[in-house]
Amino acid sequence: MTRSTHTVTNQSSPLVGHDVFGGDAALAEGFARHIGAEVAAEATAELAALGRTAGTAEAQEWGAQANAYPPVLRTHDRFGHRIDEVDFHPAWHQLLGRAVEAGLTDAVSRPWGNLRRTAGFYVWSQVEAGHGCPVSMTHSAVPALRAQPELAAVWEPLLTSRVYDPGPGPAAGKAGALAGMGMTEKQGGSDVRSGTTRAEPLAEPGAYALTGHKWFCSAPMSDAFLVLAQAPGGLTCFLLPRVLPDGTRNAFLIQRLKDKLGNRSNASAEVEFDGSTVAWRVGDEGRGVATIIEMVSATRLDCVAGSAAIMRQAVARAAHHAAGREAFGARLIDKPLMRNVLADLALESEAATALMLRLAAAADAAAAGSAQERHLLRLAVPAAKYWVTKRCTPLVTEALECLGGNGYVEESGMPRLLRESPLNSIWEGSGNVQALDVLRALQREPGALNAFLSEVGRASGADHRLDAAIKDLLTDLSDLSGIEARARRLTERLALVLQGALLVQHAPPAVGDAFCAARLAGEGGAAFGTLPGGADLGALVERARPVNEG
Repeated sequence: MTRSTHTVTNQSSPLVGHDVFGGDAALAEGFARHIGAEVAAEATAELAALGRTAGTAEAQEWGAQANAYPPVLRTHDRFGHRIDEVDFHPAWHQLLGRAVEAGLTDAVSRPWGNLRRTAGFYVWSQVEAGHGCPVSMTHSAVPALRAQPELAAVWEPLLTSRVYDPGPGPAAGKAGALAGMGMTEKQGGSDVRSGTTRAEPLAEPGAYALTGHKWFCSAPMSDAFLVLAQAPGGLTCFLLPRVLPDGTRNAFLIQRLKDKLGNRSNASAEVEFDGSTVAWRVGDEGRGVATIIEMVSATRLDCVAGSAAIMRQAVARAAHHAAGREAFGARLIDKPLMRNVLADLALESEAATALMLRLAAAADAAAAGSAQERHLLRLAVPAAKYWVTKRCTPLVTEALECLGGNGYVEESGMPRLLRESPLNSIWEGSGNVQALDVLRALQREPGALNAFLSEVGRASGADHRLDAAIKDLLTDLSDLSGIEARARRLTERLALVLQGALLVQHAPPAVGDAFCAARLAGEGGAAFGTLPGGADLGALVERARPVNEG
């Protein structure tokens, strides 16, 4: 006879059945603030539908399965023919298909497209982050391809399509397409100008034969890839299709898949081009970096959004757990010290979300012709990418600890968030690359600093600690001695000042006050959970709690 030895009590319920969009006050309010009135109702309804799907148990199971069963490389078929295929679990296709259907690869076909797409990317990435890589690459390939109008005419309608068509085939036979990217090589890393891949012109105008390798190629089962290679005129950008126009397979040889810390659902590969690999030039010879930088800039904003999404999901899980768990006679969420931890985490998450939305709105304004917003993006995007992505891992670590031992168990979902958390800080340029790019923007584009100062100046006088931080920043900028060694500190301060200005203007007073005290005035400690005594912890925590309809 089997006897029950215990009854399960004091366990929090699963965080399911909630609206990932509408239950996130910082996101919903920020989106409403930026979106144009003429499309607000339609855009909000779309995001609410996506948010409700993201909160379902079914969607969460897709994320778990896609990571439990990672992609598998098949270089040859049973007869020995080279095929270079990567097999994915069906859950991967569910995730990616829903992303494409929701327009997360399209920022150009509708008003306020960047803002709507970025908010959707943030919502859907909270289900599973790995499939965000091909989503981001596909979206960001469009502005780069426009450097070669005849290629853009063929590929842009496919890349922005709402149809997920994963099978290999020529562009003419596809209902939708995905794009990947290959820049880095084993000898160069971020120094892409040191690439050794060669491109030799073919008889067909604009076509080249490539010989070389790529140490990291994102999303190797995509339909096309933007790659860099050394043409006769210098480093050049190319479009490399996986299937040629006549239906034959291009020589895109996948040597192996990377065994990564996180991002397990997504395939990242080492690939070889054997001299018969055909690609078409994008932009002029020798202008490779200038051409592909359009793609890089767009993906950097997605790195901000992806990290903000991970942070938000970690905070939501921690707050939900603390509300449903008791210790020492009261709910965890009501304990003063736990409330300080949760409030501090919520503050960091909201600052990241506010900055993400402001940059997405700026991208729309820049696309519409605003030079001011374009200048702002030139400085703010690398600063935001540097800071938000770096704050992700310590935040997730602390949020995991809020669940105690439960958080260290895979079933909680927190370990997957933790493994994912460092990626965006590395992807599309590590911290040093971003900090040096900030210096480059300051030195080469005076309009960038002017736009930044104009932006933060809108909050002038609203908080004396913010005013002091702006003054200190200007002092830093006036002293260029040893500036490269100080680039990280300068970049950090740029990001913090911009976040502070946004929160002081637009967030509830409790949020702006706590941020200025802890992040700008130094009244908080180095670890999370050290907000100063005057912070309204209750307001911060309640604002961050997910609205659960389940």
